[in-house]
Amino acid sequence: MPTLEGLEEAGLDKIPDLAVAQMRFELGLQASVAKELKIDQSEVKNKLMDKVKAGYMTEIYKEVSKEFKLSVNQSVLDEMEAKNAEQIKLLTDEIEKAEKNEGESEVRDAMVRKCEYLTSIGSKSDALTMLKATLEKSNTTGHKLDILFHLIRLGFFFNDNKIITTYLNKAKELIELGGDWDRRNRLKVYTGLYSMSVRRFEDAAKNFLDTVSTFTSYELMDYHTFIRYTIICSMVSLDRQDLTKKIVEGADINEVLHDLPLFKSFISSLYNAQYAEFFTSLAEIETTFKADRYLAPHTSYYTRQMRVRAYGQLLESYSSLTVTYMANSFGVSEEFIDRELSRFITAGVLNAKIDKVGGIIQTNRPDKKNWQYQAVIKQGDMLLNRIQKLSRVITI
Repeated sequence: MPTLEGLEEAGLDKIPDLAVAQMRFELGLQASVAKELKIDQSEVKNKLMDKVKAGYMTEIYKEVSKEFKLSVNQSVLDEMEAKNAEQIKLLTDEIEKAEKNEGESEVRDAMVRKCEYLTSIGSKSDALTMLKATLEKSNTTGHKLDILFHLIRLGFFFNDNKIITTYLNKAKELIELGGDWDRRNRLKVYTGLYSMSVRRFEDAAKNFLDTVSTFTSYELMDYHTFIRYTIICSMVSLDRQDLTKKIVEGADINEVLHDLPLFKSFISSLYNAQYAEFFTSLAEIETTFKADRYLAPHTSYYTRQMRVRAYGQLLESYSSLTVTYMANSFGVSEEFIDRELSRFITAGVLNAKIDKVGGIIQTNRPDKKNWQYQAVIKQGDMLLNRIQKLSRVITI
């Protein structure tokens, strides 16, 4: 595990400041949801506007004011626009001076400074244009990757998946040509964050777990948040063997868990089959999802998948059990368990059947070897059909 003291210096500059995007998300929550999450939206609004004004984020100021129907202070807006124009002119002059009197490296550095400023003030289109121009001016793989990471963060800030995927793909292509260790690890974190945000939890877990001991991407999140994301993605996607090795017994994970009691309980309760405690932890995990701009859209899906996992884990231990026993194990009513299991069995995600008269749940374990045999036969038939079609084309 990387030591936390002073390690944020190892990350890139926080440009754009993703904390602003999170505050904007919190301000956009329904009042009832914000109340449930104990988010004071009035306080969030004040913090957001203070940050926006202090950073002269003119475009963000306009967008937030319009989105949340806030009154625009014209004198403040005029001051911000004047400051932006002054700084942009200064940075443009620096580029022109470097082009006339200095080398390519100095020109690129001047362009990067303008990219950073345009991004920091929330000028998305201008920043995107400048970053593309700077990318073309960059000669080394390392410099190109740094610009690509900047572009990906711009996408995260504005929740623009097109930007994120376009430049993630370019970064992956470039890293194969020769990226250093730090940038390879950074790309895994960026890829993992995007995968998590679009519900590809297995891919996210793989990328996050690869970088647990080498994490330096503090421009995206702090280390505790990174560990929370790693646990969340791993719990829903890893099988029990990998979960044991990489999470339950993972030294780097365990070093942080004492600061994350909820997540410690979340892991241990499922692993140790303490299902009532697990349900309590899962309810609290659900709350953290609702308050996170990357995870909020997947709240219902995730909690449903984790319930299925817990039900399946208990059912695997028995050939049959009573509805009463299962309800007591999870600390819920028999009606709730009956309703849940009926839904999941009908959907084909649990292999069991319920005898409603006897109040018995019977497990119906699939024959894995038979399933594999049938799959091979089916794939073999498909392959033979393709070969026959190909032979007819060749004959003609």
